[in-house]
Amino acid sequence: MLPQDYKSDQYVRFCPGCGDHAILNSLLKAMAELSLDPSQTAVISGIGCSSRMPHYLSCYGFNTIHGRGAAIASGLKTSRPELSVWLMSGDGDCLAIGGNHFIHCLRRNVDINILLFNNRIYGLTKGQYSPTSPKGFVSKSSPYGTVERPFRPAELVMGARGTFFARTLDVDLQNSVEVMVAAAQHKGAAVVECLVNCVIFNNGAHNYIADREHRADNMLVLRHGEKMLFGANKDKGLILDGHDLKVVHIGVDGITEDDILVHDAHCTDDTLHRKLALMEGPDMPIAVGIIRDIEEPTYDNEVNAQIRQVQANAKVHNFDELTMTAEHWQIG
Repeated sequence: MLPQDYKSDQYVRFCPGCGDHAILNSLLKAMAELSLDPSQTAVISGIGCSSRMPHYLSCYGFNTIHGRGAAIASGLKTSRPELSVWLMSGDGDCLAIGGNHFIHCLRRNVDINILLFNNRIYGLTKGQYSPTSPKGFVSKSSPYGTVERPFRPAELVMGARGTFFARTLDVDLQNSVEVMVAAAQHKGAAVVECLVNCVIFNNGAHNYIADREHRADNMLVLRHGEKMLFGANKDKGLILDGHDLKVVHIGVDGITEDDILVHDAHCTDDTLHRKLALMEGPDMPIAVGIIRDIEEPTYDNEVNAQIRQVQANAKVHNFDELTMTAEHWQIG
């Protein structure tokens, strides 16, 4: 199938220039690359701009109430484990009202694919600050600047013992498709933080890496088994300096490519994964790509295995047999 085969006939109502357009296009390409069967695919969402996604895809979809997408997606995957289940959620929908469902979905390791759209603003409700808005951010609901410290999605994922975390940028289509395919292939709760631009209420939120001129110097694309190199000429990299990550230049102070760290996305210890995911400018690059990808039993498999075991050992197999286990008598 081709990407357009997964697109519905509905008019896409994202604002012109919204980063959600790019994520939708990347998702269509990822679904085509995975050859997903639309009749065996379901896209769930909550409330928000990104939560319009089920309307734009030609598969099963459910636009739920605010913040409850993870709960619905968990129930669907557990009851229908053969389905490919995707959750579309924004930084407000997922991390504010839906935060409790989100972390427990990760803790349980339900085998769903979560695209977390992070534009650091409530866009659909017209510009209030969100859980990921930076401290001091001026918005309609914080005219003097918010005094709150923001959530960093990677911290929540790893704090909840998440097994997969990746990050992509709306304008980086190649990396977006790559991480979405990997998320779908991962067995467990897979979170892809999609850094998207809200051109209306928070334009330029991710300019540090979205700016094409400086992107190569400010963004580190991580791939398992490869050196952590970045820069227009791949002449910068990361090393460990004590317990901290440090940016170095190859050829300066005797640094060679051999000194640069190799990314291990499959390491069960998440210490380095956290450090990579939490890097921020201007002194450090922003890490994108697959940051963490480890194997753990999934909730849906464990629950269904338990049900089969109980059924196999049960003395009662249907309702008629159940009624006969109670006190009964025959008349006539």
